[in-house]
Amino acid sequence: MTGSAKGRGDTRRTADDGVGAPAGPGGALSVAPGTAPAPSGLPPLGVGLGWRPEIAGFVAELPGLRFTEVIAESVHHDHPAPDLLALRDRGAAVVPHGVRLSLGGAEPVAAERVAHLAACAELLRAPLVSEHIAFVRAGGIEAGHLLPVPRTRAALRVLTENVRRTQAELPVPLAVEPIAALFDWPDDEYEEGDFLTELLERTGALLLLDVANVYANARNRGRDPLELLDRLPLDRIAYCHVAGGVQEDGLYHDTHTAPVPPEVIDLIAELSSRRRPPGFLLERDGRYPPAGELRAELDAIAAASGHPPIT
Repeated sequence: MTGSAKGRGDTRRTADDGVGAPAGPGGALSVAPGTAPAPSGLPPLGVGLGWRPEIAGFVAELPGLRFTEVIAESVHHDHPAPDLLALRDRGAAVVPHGVRLSLGGAEPVAAERVAHLAACAELLRAPLVSEHIAFVRAGGIEAGHLLPVPRTRAALRVLTENVRRTQAELPVPLAVEPIAALFDWPDDEYEEGDFLTELLERTGALLLLDVANVYANARNRGRDPLELLDRLPLDRIAYCHVAGGVQEDGLYHDTHTAPVPPEVIDLIAELSSRRRPPGFLLERDGRYPPAGELRAELDAIAAASGHPPIT
């Protein structure tokens, strides 16, 4: 996701007519031949769709769904959404995805925020949780956005310590997600791939790779997105995000409010040809299209990745 766009989307309508009762309990997930083993003993995930209240019914009725993700800060431990619990109880992996830990901030991560993420994992019986390689506050000021971390040795030390503090309190593995950044800091000392690899090696964390972010960053920097894929430890990928964005004012913004562009679908195929990740999750945070269009996007992701369709 892009730093400026999370949750920005227009929620004026929901996925249409396709809402309905959750599908009944399903069988074991079919795993596409050639799928890389999930790291750290995690289950295979396949293709999933991010859970949002506006499309909860649509998510629930996907017959092949075994994998979804929920914004951790939206989960109320004392009164969680019944739809989420129903997905959990039918055997779907529900991954809490944090957006406000501020792992890249200069201050230590807040204990109460880490505790909430851990509680979400236990409540949802999640196989892992995820957060961003970003900071969202500094000096007591909330930015309201995910901001890029300078790729410097000093920032890497701080980020490493915050990831380790978080891991120490979690009951499950942590996957970290690099963001789509609209700018790079002028004093960067690492290429993005080297910075991520070093962070994963120091912490043992898993990688949540957002394919749309890879595309957005490469497009805005005038680079080839395959250059980054070839520098990353693909065996550390827990799962991937996929989303659509828009071109505005000369930059591509990963808004999650537009169809997934063909270039991102092609990138899924390129990544999967190198090493097929255990899962791909479609993120949609607004301007929800008709159910048929969402199904077509999920089918396209399945076809490009080689994972079984879920629609």
